[in-house]
Amino acid sequence: MRITDLLDPRAISLNAAPKSKEEALDEAIDLMVKSGKINDRAGYRAQVFAREEESTTGIGDGIAIPHGKCDAVDKPGLAAMVIPNGVDYQALDDEPVTLMFLIAAPNTDDNVHLDVLSKLSMLLMHDDFTAALRNAKTVDEFLKIVDDADEKEAGVDERLAEGSGEDASKAAAETAESTWPVIIAVTSCPTGIAHTYMAAEGIENAAKAAGIRVKVETRGSGGAKNVLTDDEIRHAKAVIVAADAKVPMERFDGKKVINVPVSDGISKADKLVDQAMNGEVDIYHASAGSEAESAASGKNKDGAWHKIYTWLMNGVSHMLPFVVGGGILIALSFLIDSIAGVSDLSTLGSSSPAAALFNHIGNAAFSFMLPVLAGFIAEAIGDRPALAVGFVGGLLAKGFYVSETLTVGGKSGFLGALVAGFAAGFIVLGLEKLCTHLPEALEKIAPVLIYPLVGVLAIGILCIYVIEPIFGGINSLLTLGLNSMNGVSKVVLGMILGGMMAVDMGGPFNKAAYVFGTAAIAAGDYDIMAAVMIGGMTPPCAIALSSLIFRNKWTKTEREAAPTNFIMGLAFITEGAIPYAAADPGRVIPSCIAGSAIAGGISMAFGCTLMAPHGGIFVFPVVGNWPMYLVALVAGTVISAVLLGILKKKVA
Repeated sequence: MRITDLLDPRAISLNAAPKSKEEALDEAIDLMVKSGKINDRAGYRAQVFAREEESTTGIGDGIAIPHGKCDAVDKPGLAAMVIPNGVDYQALDDEPVTLMFLIAAPNTDDNVHLDVLSKLSMLLMHDDFTAALRNAKTVDEFLKIVDDADEKEAGVDERLAEGSGEDASKAAAETAESTWPVIIAVTSCPTGIAHTYMAAEGIENAAKAAGIRVKVETRGSGGAKNVLTDDEIRHAKAVIVAADAKVPMERFDGKKVINVPVSDGISKADKLVDQAMNGEVDIYHASAGSEAESAASGKNKDGAWHKIYTWLMNGVSHMLPFVVGGGILIALSFLIDSIAGVSDLSTLGSSSPAAALFNHIGNAAFSFMLPVLAGFIAEAIGDRPALAVGFVGGLLAKGFYVSETLTVGGKSGFLGALVAGFAAGFIVLGLEKLCTHLPEALEKIAPVLIYPLVGVLAIGILCIYVIEPIFGGINSLLTLGLNSMNGVSKVVLGMILGGMMAVDMGGPFNKAAYVFGTAAIAAGDYDIMAAVMIGGMTPPCAIALSSLIFRNKWTKTEREAAPTNFIMGLAFITEGAIPYAAADPGRVIPSCIAGSAIAGGISMAFGCTLMAPHGGIFVFPVVGNWPMYLVALVAGTVISAVLLGILKKKVA
């Protein structure tokens, strides 16, 4: 495949005159749409702009390479714009952009187009090539310039491997003690389409200009290429890691490593090479694990929030299988007993041997949910040494039995696990920095002794003496507040209880409402438990419905897993909504609270009653005024689903 196979003549503009960066991107997107490769302009645009929020794609020297990879792209494609008067693009060098190539990549496993796009990215590092494109008079001339350069330029693998293949490895080994320096590099960006290879080209050109042998490993969408060997690493004088994504770092233990954003590999390659050769580089120690996050660019104000979101999603994605598997098994246990005609509804899900088996296994899976959430949030922050520390924090948030009469933790729930996960990650990062001042012999044993010992102790003390008391106090206040509401309108009380079930979905708010509902059953007041259960059923059902209606507001993984929330919601398993709330709490939780509050209020207003403390749809036959109870569930679900569709941002 050649570059011109992706560059449709309809997608080329030689006299563009946008007045702003946003206008330039929109014009380029319109060109791409004209080429017939996009099935959803809005979805593709959202992805392009989301990538731009990560860091600018204006690489300097008047060039910008925005790109988007998503399901909205049918076929890989390019759009090109020459902007004679330039446009302010917030480029790395703050200079106006006069040449733009927009990339569209489909979200498929077929990566044949990546080599072509990577080759174009490397060509754009050549001044004579870009100057010719800017001066092209016709679209045909523009295409011919691209095609001629494509013909002459070597492929990505061949280009990067020049002088660094097997012969180079042998030469490096033979000259390890010589005065001829050798540097190696790794480049990577989140999407792995353009910047990865431009940084590689920049570093390679800078090293060759300085007369220095270099080998660059690229880690793009097509996988790792030109991979560094152990011999090359051992004999290298310094390592340059220009990346905005995780790269394997353990292999560089004890080497001088420069860790910078991928954009520096493009715009500051000569300075990086000079720094590597001057030796003014810190020694890297792999004590924190085998992978390290690359340096953040620091050029956009959303960088910190994006990093927090990435850490959070690491926990959520690992927790999701436990929620889905455990939740469906528990729902099946209710179904089995319901079919068997269990009369004592308080034992639903555990009366028959088959139901008890499903219930026990499901609850076993659920018991891992909060520890896994906290553990993998911590792991994303502090790497593998933080995993155990996070697990302990999550377990304390969940609570566990020391004996029949003693329970440790369990007051803070879901929200406590979130806090513990972040705390555990930063505890390990702090320990890592402190241990750099230790003698070398002690520093080497830090990952297997100091980090787990001190880290687990620290998170345990923090959870027991800070996190648990705070959320435990909140729980006590809520219970007291509910007990004092006897004179409050029943509808208002129903709305409050229903809304509380959606606040933390298993945490102090949820537990306080549920305990209040079960206590009301014992006192012969059955309408309160009805409002509590309908409030807990609404959030999972709403998320499942919203994922079907507003597909562009949910990631592919979320859309695929969301339908199981119908099962969990109907079985009164509110925890099915936790992964979605954890991923976007500022929008998901308020939306769910609103729907649950409405459902609880409707239930109370029409005098719906419930004598069973659990069961969801499986106990509807004993619900008083069940038709209106069903109306309450539908109304709350629809309201939350619509709010989720309005409040959540579009994702690709």
